Amino acid sequence: MTSIIKLHCLSGAGDESPPCYILQIDEFRFLLDCGWDEKFNMDFIEELKRHLNNIDAVLLSHSDPLHLGALPYAVGQLGLSCPIYATLPVYKMGQMFMYDLYQSHRNVSDFDLFTLDDVDTAFDRITQLKYNQSVDMKGKGLGLKITPVPAGHLLGGTIWRIAAPGEEDIVYAPDFNHKKERHLNGCEIEKIMRPSLLLLGAMNADYVQPRRRLRDEKLMTTILTTLRGGGSVLVCTDTAGRVLELAHMLDQLWRNKDSGLVAYSLLLLSNVSYNVVEFAKSQIEWMSDKLTRAFEGARSNPFALRHLHLCHSVAEVTRTPGPKVVLASFPDLETGFARDLFLLWASHPQNSIVLTARTSPGTLARDLLEKGSDRTIELTVRKRIRLEGAELEEFMQQQRNKAKEIVKEETDGGISSDSESDGELEMWVLTGKHDIPVRAENRAGGCFKSNKRHHAMYPCHEERSRADDYGEVIRPEDYRLAEVVDAEGEIRDVPPAAPQRIEPEEVMTEIPSKCISSVRQVSIRANIQYIELEGRCDGESLLRVLAHAKPHALVALRAKNDALAALRKHCESEGIEKVYTPNKGDIIDATTESHIYQVKLTDSVLCGLQWRSAGDAELAWLAAIVAPPRQREEQNKKTQTVDEMVSLAKHGLSAEFNAGALECCSGTVAIRRLENGRVALEGVLSEEYYKVRELLYDQFAIV
Repeated sequence: MTSIIKLHCLSGAGDESPPCYILQIDEFRFLLDCGWDEKFNMDFIEELKRHLNNIDAVLLSHSDPLHLGALPYAVGQLGLSCPIYATLPVYKMGQMFMYDLYQSHRNVSDFDLFTLDDVDTAFDRITQLKYNQSVDMKGKGLGLKITPVPAGHLLGGTIWRIAAPGEEDIVYAPDFNHKKERHLNGCEIEKIMRPSLLLLGAMNADYVQPRRRLRDEKLMTTILTTLRGGGSVLVCTDTAGRVLELAHMLDQLWRNKDSGLVAYSLLLLSNVSYNVVEFAKSQIEWMSDKLTRAFEGARSNPFALRHLHLCHSVAEVTRTPGPKVVLASFPDLETGFARDLFLLWASHPQNSIVLTARTSPGTLARDLLEKGSDRTIELTVRKRIRLEGAELEEFMQQQRNKAKEIVKEETDGGISSDSESDGELEMWVLTGKHDIPVRAENRAGGCFKSNKRHHAMYPCHEERSRADDYGEVIRPEDYRLAEVVDAEGEIRDVPPAAPQRIEPEEVMTEIPSKCISSVRQVSIRANIQYIELEGRCDGESLLRVLAHAKPHALVALRAKNDALAALRKHCESEGIEKVYTPNKGDIIDATTESHIYQVKLTDSVLCGLQWRSAGDAELAWLAAIVAPPRQREEQNKKTQTVDEMVSLAKHGLSAEFNAGALECCSGTVAIRRLENGRVALEGVLSEEYYKVRELLYDQFAIV
């Protein structure tokens, strides 16, 4: 059986934009990834809105914003409600990515594209799968089966194998790595052999990657040279993906006493650094065989990182003395703590900035990668600062007014409540500052509407102890976190307010602040180094994997012209005839067979078929004429008109077709079909008229 297969490239085709595709198999539509770029481009979101209600399932391949960044927006703001499938690490680490991304933007701007509630709602919809666990689709997707296969790029990263009805398999591999790393196994090439259609991320088809040993040596040399020269090293990495490989590698180096690194500090800086490391400790079974055997044998967790200190604000890094190495998010340097440290350290020549990924064009990291250092650039610096003076007083007055309005509404609601007892109207009022309803002695006249609001009874005001059990006076300010505001006055972490006795109208849920923006000239004098640690196949390996997979047809995704040229040349040598190179917005018809069509049968036709068992299936024979909708509609009208003429002739009533109407009884009665499909009977009231009407009623059901 052959399926109709189409791929709509919403994003991630012909350039390096994030992957987002709609794969249609017959009537079932998969959304393959839902990535978003660093600038939150809304162009493809507008296109996604048009197809959102037709999507039947979402398949997520990796946990970073490049592959699922737009998912909270699609679920929380656009109303995406179909099932979502991903592996357990993609579910866990994806949340950490989106939490860190949201908080990083909220730290410096009034970010409102999505909220933390949208993130939670989106990830609560995810069905968590294990590797090689097959899931059968239901409803319109009956006969389809999805299977996640290890990709080797990020923890829990997935290559999706979609089994279509018949013998057609579709493999979606946007990013993968066949080489083993310290904390991950490589992808399983044998699981993606001989697909009918391979959707391949071909961005690296022409990329020449240095060997891992040379890259590790370059990183070690940069770190040692910088630290011994009295500078610090900023390693720009992600939140919960490639940072695990870096953290594990550097912690092992710090454990080696001969390296001379024990005297320096190793820090991990992000809004969720603690959670990321804790989740990594609980997901060892998803990592490399070497780490799994070490954990099962010695029961030592490889992510119990003894030399890695976890930080959640720039102030903590600033307070750490001496030269240091900081792993900070995000690699694009557009936002997050990595950008904050870059602004602080870029002007000092003894420092080093290590870029670990080629981010999207137009980002600060890409600009540094292409143009290098020893220059002055103009950057927009955004930050959140506390309100002071008149602005603070105005904000406080607004809060008091809001509190008074709330109290007034509650008071009005309490006064307007009433209860009836023994046929008399009674009014309940609130007196004093208590919440206990008190019956008024003097009953007020008039009629009061009853609202069903229930007020709290028996108020309990907790008396806080001024001293502990040993008599020492408790001072709440001694227990406040010191990193509320960093050295530049920027708010990073907002701890819970110390317990104080304040009036209800003065209660605030957050520290009053505002966002400001300024343009700053940044002199780049630090050492800029690009050390590729993306964990993707290079060009040579990608083409070799393609030769082993031997797909019948290939779709090249996220590839520019040079990469596409190298890929086409290789496919010609390997005998792969069908190679599609779409651009953004293109729709590819990748159906294997030609001249096949989809025909929808009505329920009445299906009920009239005679089914016969054939093994596990049932077959029926149907002989019909297939015509376009308009032609078929005209054919139905003509057939029904002939039937009506035959029916009238049987009852002795002559009829002829004239000017779009069926005339009978010497032209005194006419049967006309209206544009809305209804039938109208026109003519002179007579015995023939009623006889024709009775015949019509016998043929049509009156609703």
